[in-house]
Amino acid sequence: MRLPIPFCMICVAGMLALTSGCDKPAARGEPPPPKVSVAHPVITEMTNYDQYNGWLDATDTVELRARVRGHIQKIHFTDGQLVKKGDLLIELDPRPFEAAVARQTEQKGIFQSQLVAAQKEEARLKELQTRGGASQSQVDKAEADARSLDAQLKSNDQEIIRAGLDLEYSKITSPISGRISRALLSEGNLVNAGGTDPILTTIVSVDPIQIYFNVDERALQRFQKERAREGVTTRPGLIKESQIKIKFGLDTDKGYPYEAVLDFADNQVDKTTGTILVRAVMPDPTGRLTPGSHVRIRIPVSEEHTVELVPDTAVLSDQDKKYLLVLDSTNTVQRLDINPGRLLDDGSRVVLPPAQGGKAISSDDWIIVQGLQMARINYKVDPVKPTTQPAQSQPAVAGL
Repeated sequence: MRLPIPFCMICVAGMLALTSGCDKPAARGEPPPPKVSVAHPVITEMTNYDQYNGWLDATDTVELRARVRGHIQKIHFTDGQLVKKGDLLIELDPRPFEAAVARQTEQKGIFQSQLVAAQKEEARLKELQTRGGASQSQVDKAEADARSLDAQLKSNDQEIIRAGLDLEYSKITSPISGRISRALLSEGNLVNAGGTDPILTTIVSVDPIQIYFNVDERALQRFQKERAREGVTTRPGLIKESQIKIKFGLDTDKGYPYEAVLDFADNQVDKTTGTILVRAVMPDPTGRLTPGSHVRIRIPVSEEHTVELVPDTAVLSDQDKKYLLVLDSTNTVQRLDINPGRLLDDGSRVVLPPAQGGKAISSDDWIIVQGLQMARINYKVDPVKPTTQPAQSQPAVAGL
């Protein structure tokens, strides 16, 4: 039996509708929010510092040379040892100088005998002149001979002193206390007197030690103003009266273990660099610091104050603005614009007070520190919070 055409079309349409309904996929559920790591800002005390590079120098440096000519007979020091002022260091052969002293002493005896004879002759002729037995010329000559011998005797006394000094100079002593270098000439060498002759050794003082470095003039004025706020008033230009303390350390030291006080600033600014040379001084009775060593220096430029720190990796940029991603009470990501400060050595960034009308960061805020690329503003996240809040760090140090 043939069915009517309209009925067949209705059946076909129904079958197509059933087929298309079977192919429709089931609705998918919403993906879970991404996991991110969060942390609170760290509250700590901080002091701002200026940092410089400098070098150590000795207060006194002496190049030891011989003052008389002679052969080195004995060296009385060990290379590199600490010596005191007046210690015997090098001894030259003293025999030529002892002979010179003895010769001048004998010559003095000859002049003394001749002077006695001349004085007696002068007295005898003056006696004869009163009786007409001697002329005036004879008396004058006798008087001149006596005065000449007296002058020679006095000159000989000076020669004895000079010969005695040469004998004294044959024993070379330390003019200062400090650390001595190695002996540049060995025993048996002939040394000459004079500034161009070879150096025997060098001595540098060790206590106190000086620290030199260059700062710009404005920084130096800022240091003095900071001391003035602390109640220390000084006359202009006299940096020593300011008693500005600095910290410094060697390249191998951890931190800045040494403390010194500024005591000198040069009298002019270097036009080529715009800096001025300054010096600090520190007692070093044990001589543990070596002149010429490179040092790292920092100078406080502010009082200790409270700051908030965040990891620098958590700070994002939007053109000229810096911001953090923080969570609200529903774990929804929000943007918080900040006023960033200095970057510290440990990778933390100081957050300064916001500009007028801005929102300040709070120690209770949860900041996204890891997983920033998965967080989207106004969308929820699954925060992974630390089990315990990190302990407050030690007072931080910020370099300018």
